[in-house]
Amino acid sequence: MNTRHFNQLPKPYLAYTKVIQGLIFKKPKGEKVLPQVEYVVDSFKIDPNHLKAYNEVCGFKNNGYIPAIYLAVLSQSLQMHMMTTEAFPFAILGLVHIRNQIKQARKIGVNEQLTLSCQFGELKAHEKGVQFDFITTAKVGNDVVMEGITTYLARQKTDGVIAQKTKNSNEPNYQVQTVWNVAENIGRRYAKASGDFNLIHIHAVTAKAFGFKQAIAHGMWSKARVLASMSLPDAYDVDVYFKLPMFLPSTVEFLTAESKGTTDFLIRNQKSQKPHVSGIVKAL
Repeated sequence: MNTRHFNQLPKPYLAYTKVIQGLIFKKPKGEKVLPQVEYVVDSFKIDPNHLKAYNEVCGFKNNGYIPAIYLAVLSQSLQMHMMTTEAFPFAILGLVHIRNQIKQARKIGVNEQLTLSCQFGELKAHEKGVQFDFITTAKVGNDVVMEGITTYLARQKTDGVIAQKTKNSNEPNYQVQTVWNVAENIGRRYAKASGDFNLIHIHAVTAKAFGFKQAIAHGMWSKARVLASMSLPDAYDVDVYFKLPMFLPSTVEFLTAESKGTTDFLIRNQKSQKPHVSGIVKAL
């Protein structure tokens, strides 16, 4: 495992040129292997103004603590540079964020000194191609305060059939908590706060170039909006699956189901009832 150290978070926009180049220069065919590398920001403190802007667009309170998902968002800068600097085997444009897991060990103070690291997980078969993980860790001193797993799908032809998961007959007894009117500009607002300027989220015109009828909301904004709407324990684990795109603007329902220290949740389209995001929060 090779390790690259940084004295500050690399700027995500510095990787955009290489991302665009991926549209021109195709990846070589052959066996796909992920780089054995870890990127580490050795010591940094959160920019309180940046955190405030993030909290505002996602709905979190400015209460002196860092939402664990915010650290996962910061790690996306490391992920971008890992995919554009190393011998990454897939085209970045076209990757689909299908799952995101975050574990918070305790509340994280805004003024705490942090170490943030990210490395690749394993390649796994998927019914629509192959999937892989980014594994993120945030520490204060030697103590792990946040762990995250970001799962992407790289679509490609598959030779075999992946066994389907059996449907759980005990579906959560969801209750509608509220209705959200998601504005057309939420993709642009979130992009400014997160640094994720993927063109499918920014405007209908740019989204249509990638086959979408309208811009779609960031999955990590949807997850953050859910967490900001819940009373979270000091230590928790949250696992989210991203389902169907949330076209912008959109009217959606936020639903939850409580059961013995866990909360299942769902975001679905109010009109069609089709799911956008589903997940579960567990107290640790």
